[in-house]
Amino acid sequence: MNHAQSAMRLCIYLLLFMVSPCVNAADRPNFVWIMSEDNSTSYLRHFDTNGAPAPHIEALAEHGITFDRAFSCAPVCSVARTTLITSCYAPRIGTQYHRRSKMAAMPSGLKMFPAYLRQAGYYTTNNSKEDYNATKSDDVWDASSKKASWKNRPEPSTPFFHVVTTTLSHESSLHFPETTLKESTKTDPSQVSLPPYFPDTEVFRYTLARYHDRIMAVDNVVGKIVEELTQAGELENTFLFYFGDHGGVLPRSKGYLFESGLRVPLVVRVPEKWKGSVARELGSRTDGFVEFVDFGPTVLKLAEVEIPSGIDGNPFLGKGTDAKEVDGRNETFGYADRFDEKTDLVRSLRIGDLKYIRNFEPYYPDGLQNNYRYKMLAYQQWRDLHNEGKLNKVQDQFFVPKTVEALYDLQSDPHEVHNLASDPKFSKTLAQIRARLNERLKAMPDLSFATEAGLYNMAMDNPVAAGQKHREGIGRLIDIANLSLLPFAEAEPKLRQAIESKSPWEQYWGLIAACCFGPDAAPLSDTVKPLLEKAQPLVVMRAAEFMALATDDDPRPALYRAISGCSIEPEALRVLNSAVFLHDGFGDRLRINASEINLPEALMDKRDVTNRVEYLGR
Repeated sequence: MNHAQSAMRLCIYLLLFMVSPCVNAADRPNFVWIMSEDNSTSYLRHFDTNGAPAPHIEALAEHGITFDRAFSCAPVCSVARTTLITSCYAPRIGTQYHRRSKMAAMPSGLKMFPAYLRQAGYYTTNNSKEDYNATKSDDVWDASSKKASWKNRPEPSTPFFHVVTTTLSHESSLHFPETTLKESTKTDPSQVSLPPYFPDTEVFRYTLARYHDRIMAVDNVVGKIVEELTQAGELENTFLFYFGDHGGVLPRSKGYLFESGLRVPLVVRVPEKWKGSVARELGSRTDGFVEFVDFGPTVLKLAEVEIPSGIDGNPFLGKGTDAKEVDGRNETFGYADRFDEKTDLVRSLRIGDLKYIRNFEPYYPDGLQNNYRYKMLAYQQWRDLHNEGKLNKVQDQFFVPKTVEALYDLQSDPHEVHNLASDPKFSKTLAQIRARLNERLKAMPDLSFATEAGLYNMAMDNPVAAGQKHREGIGRLIDIANLSLLPFAEAEPKLRQAIESKSPWEQYWGLIAACCFGPDAAPLSDTVKPLLEKAQPLVVMRAAEFMALATDDDPRPALYRAISGCSIEPEALRVLNSAVFLHDGFGDRLRINASEINLPEALMDKRDVTNRVEYLGR
């Protein structure tokens, strides 16, 4: 072999070495994510003086960074976890429903982010909860099961990304019978601090104390994982993230876009070997806003793996990331749609300490029945006290119709109980933040305005492409929905135009907007009545809601017909949601007779459908 050939082979070898995805731990850091389910910042002393002690988590913070304003974009696990793993906002990619009626295809050309780590030579493992609403490709995880562990990597030098989910703090840990109230807790119930929207009762105090005990158990899990990494000699080569998978878990948190449902604890322990990748002092805290869409690109940035295009997040750590820019981030977007059998379309936008919540179906109270939520004694007692008229105005907010929009100053009102939307002093601010939210909804566009049933039939094989194709039409639907923000006299002609439209979806949103005016919209009843006879079940359902809210008519016969006309699960759940609203929200006037519910047999084996029918049959 001559020198030229030797030199050529050497060059080829070096080139292959440089682009090879197989790298050593000496070249790239490891990552461990520890997620505790249903856990917001208020439950940990490290974030809230009224929270539980968590010395192991606090120790991570001493050698890392505390993110005081970290947010899940959704207040429930499947939507939040899909947001995490895709780095995309769920309403843009069709993954916003818990739980999905149909899996959404990933955006074209995009993978769940651990696949990019795996391509770069990482051993990727998940133990063990996935709960994704998007279809996962085969190259995301090396192992995803209750046995998955970074310890099973092929070589000691192989870098790893490992996810651990602890269920100790899950909502179900508070589904206990009354006899449990006699059991003692480590946390003294008399010493816990209840937010003002809860009644101060033995049940609520015991439930919160019991949950503080669960947080301390989670902290022990964190300590065990740190010890395992230490014993293996990997702690100072591993970025360790501890965070909640969304907020929770007492009433008015999980499932709701209040801070209690969205704001999560986040601590990132920085290994000694990789301090240079983080332009921050260890033990520091930041108020910069970080969202779940940012977590994936942050790991890729720290691993020095190329961040793919087509995602919504931005890294908040890693070489080249400007700490001052991160500290200046002050905006977070939240979304809530269907949670099991309960549906209520809500969007939120927080900018700094101002929080805006847009309730697109405000006539539904937050306390609308959800079977799983009401397994908790605290939920049951809260509703009982409402029915007995024993709550004050703040405590009763959960069970009465909402306002179309709400604005909260979190600096003075951290529990979001004083709505400033009607305060003239905030009119300019309200208009600005409302416009910013509308801008974001239209830019995605937000696929929820096409309805879950519409997506199910036409879009789940490529939701993003469908959204782009129908961007203009979705924008029109958002404009129709926003007619509810106008005085009725100004909105009436446009509402009538929408309700008389040839498009069923414009009719659908025109009816929703009209419902928001209640009896003030009664002049539209002659326009709405013909829609009670339409074939489209969702339009009939909205027309029935309008007649219930705006008139003294009995729309139940039309609603029963709408139920019998449902052909797919999302339709049935939407109409049954309305049935429960009528059943519970109008006294004896509009009680639903379960014996008159006639659904296709194929839908009666769906769990969430069954939950609604069983509830109405009690």
